[in-house]
Amino acid sequence: MVLKDTYLYFFSIKKIFFRSLKEFFFLTSFYNKTLNSEIPSRLFFQPNPYLLSSLFNHESFIFKISKESIYNFWSKNISEKEKNSLHNFLWLNLVDRKNEKVIIQKIIKDWINKFNSYRKDIWKESIVPKRIIAWLSNSDIILSNTNKDFEKIFLNSLIRQINFVKKNLSTNRYETNKISSLSAIILSGLVFKEYYSNYISGLKELRKMIENLFDEDGFPKNRNLENLVIFLQYFILMKEWIKDAQEPVPEYLEEIIRKNLICLNSFGSSNNRIPLFNGSTERELNSFLEYLEKLNYKTEKKIDCVGKIQIIKNKKNSLYFDCGGTPEYKLSEDYQSGPLSFEFYSDYNKIITNCGYGRKISKKIRFLSKLTSAQSTLCINNVSVVKFKKNNLINKAFGSTIDESFSVTNVKREEDKVKIKISATHNAYLEKFGYLHQREINFIKKDGIVQGIDTLLKKNENNKIINFSIRFHIYPGIETFQTVGGNDILLQISKNNSLVFSSKNKNVQVEKSLFMGRNKILNNSCIVIYGNTNNQDINIRWELKKNN
Repeated sequence: MVLKDTYLYFFSIKKIFFRSLKEFFFLTSFYNKTLNSEIPSRLFFQPNPYLLSSLFNHESFIFKISKESIYNFWSKNISEKEKNSLHNFLWLNLVDRKNEKVIIQKIIKDWINKFNSYRKDIWKESIVPKRIIAWLSNSDIILSNTNKDFEKIFLNSLIRQINFVKKNLSTNRYETNKISSLSAIILSGLVFKEYYSNYISGLKELRKMIENLFDEDGFPKNRNLENLVIFLQYFILMKEWIKDAQEPVPEYLEEIIRKNLICLNSFGSSNNRIPLFNGSTERELNSFLEYLEKLNYKTEKKIDCVGKIQIIKNKKNSLYFDCGGTPEYKLSEDYQSGPLSFEFYSDYNKIITNCGYGRKISKKIRFLSKLTSAQSTLCINNVSVVKFKKNNLINKAFGSTIDESFSVTNVKREEDKVKIKISATHNAYLEKFGYLHQREINFIKKDGIVQGIDTLLKKNENNKIINFSIRFHIYPGIETFQTVGGNDILLQISKNNSLVFSSKNKNVQVEKSLFMGRNKILNNSCIVIYGNTNNQDINIRWELKKNN
């Protein structure tokens, strides 16, 4: 392990050095000249701009322009988030296509004059591909009734950005950025006859990406449900572009879309928000599901285990139980260490949650949201299940990836007319504390009762004091009240709707917690069962049911 970390440390120095060198090179006039190549004669295919509506939330994206605002449009003092939204140009889909085309042409002309050469904040790998796609998809209004000089300048800028994306495709750090880059490359090959080779090479890279990043069910190997949604958005974009351009749709693209749809349909929760496992943030799916329906993408098929997350659905109730281990090292940057964690929905309301992933809040919050204590599962001595790389240099080069892994075994699922039982065991605490953690969840169909048994199985002699804590993070907005006896917790969802959590003869407390699933910090409550193993096996039983 020491030798491996030493190698990784020096490899990180090398990677950061070359990254800095490359950044310096990007700023040179020589590099910017290399981005120039043949200017296309015209656009041979006009993408449907409606297809881009899946890439942003119309309700949260408020955008207004006027003749008065265009003269200082690119000089406004705005936040980083606003800058990203402004420079990716997806807002073009929201403008009045008949009455504002002159304004749009002025804004784009000014952008080209100011930003046509590389700038780190404007040419980020998360922005450039979206800008290419937005410009190509809205080229009808951008080039409407313009002179040849502007058309030449516009097409030249597009080609420069496309060449930039191609040159840097292999060094894309995030796979979600890479899929948007591939989409832009493929679209450019469909739109410009002179760059048809982009289409061919883009499809070749796409096939390799699908083979490397998805399991046999079509779920991302990093086990991140939010990534499933993002990939599916781009897969559908590419398929629709290919169809409209009258090219044959590759079978592997059809197949991954079919599998993605089954995965998404299997997860579909009562409130159409994705469960928060392994780096996911809370994403509302209603608009995307409507988009899929309009394009006739739907499936009735479901499977009961996706990405090693067991799924239980019964009437108005849903339960998701993570029975998977860590993803492979290179796919673990956004992994959260919550094996055997679960989320529960009752009567269309989310009750038990994981805390979500604080990717966009801050580095500190992002790290905290990775810890086992931020998931609804068991902790020993407040130690996280897996360690993450803490070396700043390594993190800068590769991100905060896992430092060790574990395995989940004895995964069992049984079902009869009365209940569904799922159980699994992980060994993450075995080496350090000498215990296996086994969790069994029973879902009683008729009454929607959730019964759990957390078992710590002693396997190795260890003189350490073994304290445990089992956390059940409560979804924001639900009030919690501890009963007089201390073992029962009332969960007040609404005036006439409440649940009771109980764990007999155990130390049950309600504590303050943080919810980070909406890319901001919200206060919520957390039910915690505390105890000690007394150097032996121990069973901790708990139950969540309707308050009658």
